[in-house]
Amino acid sequence: MTALSVNVNKVAWLRNARGGARPDVVASARIALEAGARGITVHPRPDERHIRAADVHALRDLVAQHPGAEFNIEGNPLAAARGGYPGLDALVEAVRPHQCTLVPDADGQLTSDHGWDLTKCANRASVAEAVARYQAMGARVSLFVDPRPEQLVAAKGVGADRVELYTGPYADVVAQHGLRAAEADACWTAYRRCVAEANQNGLGVNAGHDLDLANLARFLEIDGIAEVSIGHALIADALEMGLAEAVRRYARICREASQPSGVGR
Repeated sequence: MTALSVNVNKVAWLRNARGGARPDVVASARIALEAGARGITVHPRPDERHIRAADVHALRDLVAQHPGAEFNIEGNPLAAARGGYPGLDALVEAVRPHQCTLVPDADGQLTSDHGWDLTKCANRASVAEAVARYQAMGARVSLFVDPRPEQLVAAKGVGADRVELYTGPYADVVAQHGLRAAEADACWTAYRRCVAEANQNGLGVNAGHDLDLANLARFLEIDGIAEVSIGHALIADALEMGLAEAVRRYARICREASQPSGVGR
């Protein structure tokens, strides 16, 4: 079954917009886990616009209370520590997450809208070193990549356990042309080929970005997807139907999806 990991960044963003402690990020994550999420994802950024270092520690403790649940920390290993942000290395070493997803986000970037270009990246050696470093700390390491075969080969080459496919292009095509339009089918087919190639080469596959209740089930007709990480759309849905119900609906879609192939640790 494809695992649902709920990204709680937007909960922290709303809290920070007003100050104080509401909404409570840990309480929200607890609701998500009790409603069927199999993991919690956070993406602390150097500007601390949403998740803060203290949240990371508190959420690690919460996830530890739910056997079988996983904690996933996203971040850029090349971003320097500053202010209250200790850097990804320090967070991973202190918290020891189940999974660390490396994302090439830049300062001021609104959202993670592209993956690593590992075929040309001047920092490829640094990424490979980060992969090995986090694996030595006990984390499964996933690289956020665009759905291109050459990026899968490169991700395998730097030692990653998994890739997280950036699904923004799929969501955009579906929103523009419709779920079963020819354009959407072509895009879906390209993702299916990438997933199959990754699995065949021993890489586990995660997916994330702009997946929602309208497009998720179709996307998960692709066999071999181990996990989806969903935040913005799920929290937006929660404003209309409540957080627990939103998580239940996404979890139901994941539960009914094709079984993943199980590669990747």
